[in-house]
Amino acid sequence: MHRVTTLVTPRLVLRPWRSDDLDELAVIYGDPEVMHYILDGSVRDREQTAAGMEKLSADWAERGFGLFAVEVRATGALAGWVGLAVPEFLPEVMPAVEIGWRLGQPFWGYGYATEAAREALRFGFVERSLDRIISIRHVDNLRSARVMEKLGMRFERRTTVPVHEQPVDVFALTREEYLAAEKAGGATDAPP
Repeated sequence: MHRVTTLVTPRLVLRPWRSDDLDELAVIYGDPEVMHYILDGSVRDREQTAAGMEKLSADWAERGFGLFAVEVRATGALAGWVGLAVPEFLPEVMPAVEIGWRLGQPFWGYGYATEAAREALRFGFVERSLDRIISIRHVDNLRSARVMEKLGMRFERRTTVPVHEQPVDVFALTREEYLAAEKAGGATDAPP
């Protein structure tokens, strides 16, 4: 059984979920702008959000990785989440581990997604010795595309999510590529 690790970046804490995160996460999941590119674009209510939070602990226990709650160090506010998951919704890429993120609108535009995702990538490649990590985004989600590029991920393919017939791009990064970039001074020269 694996425990959720806590990771710290200059501005953020990536930590285990707490029961008092539910209300803030429900606000994020209830925002149509945040959910626009997720599955069929539907928002989630508090009950659906609570059910999703329960699954998060099971993922960590089973796999040794999962989604971290992302907290802003200066304020203690829950910004959203970042982490690693198995993208079962896209069978053609399996077996695979995906890095993803979802932040509330008030936290967009500050580089938090990139900062948190960089630390989650390091965790996956260095602490969990994963060989390859992918990231999947709706083809129109340009914000996520920028994060993927800043992480040093490369475009691999365009495909369609079967259940929702949603067009997505798959990006990828290997541990070898990640370690080479880190040795050369970081995955990107761009600011977070």
